[in-house]
Amino acid sequence: MDEFAQALRTAITNRGLGLERLREHLSQHGVSVSLATLSYWQTGRSKPERKASLQAVVHLEHILCLPPGHLSELLGPPRPRGRWLRKAPGPMSEFWPEPSHVEHALHDLETRWDDQLVRVSQHDFVTVGADRTERSFRSRQVLSASMNGPDRWVVIMHIDDHDRPLPQVRALKHCKIGQLVQNEAEGFVVAELLFDRPLRKGESIVIEHELVNQAPCPLATNYERKFRLPTREYVLEVTFEGTPPVSVTQLADDSSVDPGSTLLDVALDVQPGVRGFRWNWD
Repeated sequence: MDEFAQALRTAITNRGLGLERLREHLSQHGVSVSLATLSYWQTGRSKPERKASLQAVVHLEHILCLPPGHLSELLGPPRPRGRWLRKAPGPMSEFWPEPSHVEHALHDLETRWDDQLVRVSQHDFVTVGADRTERSFRSRQVLSASMNGPDRWVVIMHIDDHDRPLPQVRALKHCKIGQLVQNEAEGFVVAELLFDRPLRKGESIVIEHELVNQAPCPLATNYERKFRLPTREYVLEVTFEGTPPVSVTQLADDSSVDPGSTLLDVALDVQPGVRGFRWNWD
């Protein structure tokens, strides 16, 4: 964690303010900063750089009872910007129906390495039982480190039906379960998959994990994979153990797909967004 993030986090802890309360104080001073941004600043995932953000830092020093310049002096020079630079990724909550719930679940997890893992390949294997219920989702990721240090992959799972048990997370290959955040009321599971060891810059790893539903399993009607960062290769395979659905739609372009016992989606150079299928049984 860099000096600015460490100083900000320490000041917030010493002041005894939660991020929501801190955001309210800033709003009272006419400064609008999202919870996600405050979280990223205190964990070192991003820094205040734009004019409005630097003004927010001045107000933070006052709200947190810090000497003037205590935080701003730790920021250092701004990073170069320009059209030739890669567009900054959105927050990890970007494609979820209730972003604030995801942000809350991620608050105490180490997510700073997520942007430093190049998505080389992503394979999803979905099994739908003969009774048309969701049984399991198995995923295989090939990741490459863009710097020294990445040691985990964070998994976010959301279920539509909040009145059923949350799925179990199982680590299958080259990883183990770290922190696990479960919110049954909102239907969220967030898990850290810890690598066997931290990666060096340019080093790659293959990890596998599985999400297994508990009885009573829900009716299977779709599968979505959310991409926050570009992925070089994506493969989705949905297997129906019983009679296949009567109609299938591919989410990437909302086009119809011929139903069958197996659905296959193969894509290269996938950009941020959502891919997958939805289907109807009758």
